[in-house]
Amino acid sequence: MKRNKVLTSFVPMLALAGLLGYGAFDKPAGTPVPITPDADNAGLKLPEGFGALKAADSTGKARHIAVTANGGIYIKLNRLKGGKGIVYMQDTDADGKFEAVKSFGNYGGTGLCIKGDYLYASSDSEVYRYKLNNKQEVVNTEAPEKIVTGLINRNQHESKSIALDNVGNLYVNIGAYSNSCQERDRQKGSMGQKGCPVLDSAGGIWQFKADKLNQSYKDGVRYATGLRNVVGLDWNQQNNQLFVMQHGRDQLHDLFPDLYTVKQSAIYPAECMYALKKGDNAGWPYIYYDQDQHKKIVAPEYGGDGKKEGAKEIIDPAAAYPGHMAPNALLFYTGNMFPAKYKNGAFIAFHGSWNRSPEPQAGFFVVFQPFKDGKPYGNYEVFADNFSGSAAKTASGRVDHKPCGLAQGADGSLYVSDDLKGTIYRIVYNK
Repeated sequence: MKRNKVLTSFVPMLALAGLLGYGAFDKPAGTPVPITPDADNAGLKLPEGFGALKAADSTGKARHIAVTANGGIYIKLNRLKGGKGIVYMQDTDADGKFEAVKSFGNYGGTGLCIKGDYLYASSDSEVYRYKLNNKQEVVNTEAPEKIVTGLINRNQHESKSIALDNVGNLYVNIGAYSNSCQERDRQKGSMGQKGCPVLDSAGGIWQFKADKLNQSYKDGVRYATGLRNVVGLDWNQQNNQLFVMQHGRDQLHDLFPDLYTVKQSAIYPAECMYALKKGDNAGWPYIYYDQDQHKKIVAPEYGGDGKKEGAKEIIDPAAAYPGHMAPNALLFYTGNMFPAKYKNGAFIAFHGSWNRSPEPQAGFFVVFQPFKDGKPYGNYEVFADNFSGSAAKTASGRVDHKPCGLAQGADGSLYVSDDLKGTIYRIVYNK
């Protein structure tokens, strides 16, 4: 319920100040107001001391998000809503929930981030940027600069997720328009294409200049290759390095039933986190990572049998997670609201599986991966769960919400987007 915005007397003003936890005159202007979680924590299951609220609802197919320094939020929509693909919202009454809305951009897509004085956003084939004013509001929504154009889009792994470093470089995922680079994609027994021509223009991370207009492939650098599809990526400020989350390949049993059981196909390969340097090769489509054997295994399309190990020069993942859970966002937490254990660790939004049958579907949660000295340290923990609505809905895959994007607020709160019903969650620590 919204607080009454019209105070008819001095007494109600004092009462309101008391409810907010401070006297009417003992805090300077601009002091953040404590946020009260929803009574049911927005339906989420969280660690002790954390709470959540639905900061917005029904925004559209909300993919990646970015929160401004003054508490506004930009939301990238996968599909246009009202002919627009970016939503900007503000919390006008400091209750933690967004009221004001304006939309712009005539393209759908996934990628979105704020860096310096610009908002960067991507369609499935281009990257744009918008100039921001000192309130981090877009100056002219009708005149974005086109930074990159002509990226391949063949309606499979088409999202162009983006990240920026601190020296003016833009990193763009260009997902492989293939499952495993077969001669006949996703066809039983079809072998892999020699030299995998997909890798010439996709299946990796490309680096461009963040401030140069109308760049195309010839202007960019293939920064890392052998990555089937990356939707979640973030620049790690602690060790000044790009980290990405790869979606692992599908259908081991369907395509090679003599080599893999249905259960093996349901749980392998791992969804992997990679710490990238320029020139790295993560091995797709020639290998996949088996999280139980802790090995890079040669793909069956290229002569593998589920045991044969791949080339040593292919990089190892920084961390590995259960298969087919679709990691769609990665965020390194640098805030001060959460307990110290979370500082510089990584949050990962797992969008959820569709292809783990006959095993139960899995994911539909946000996990926390501890880091130490800039590297994953120890096991991941499920941080925010029950986006699905229930264990039964998780198992069936017919869920209420699918976490997709992550952003950190200026106060250190964590925002999570849902691209199924367009809910924006805000997670706070109040203990």
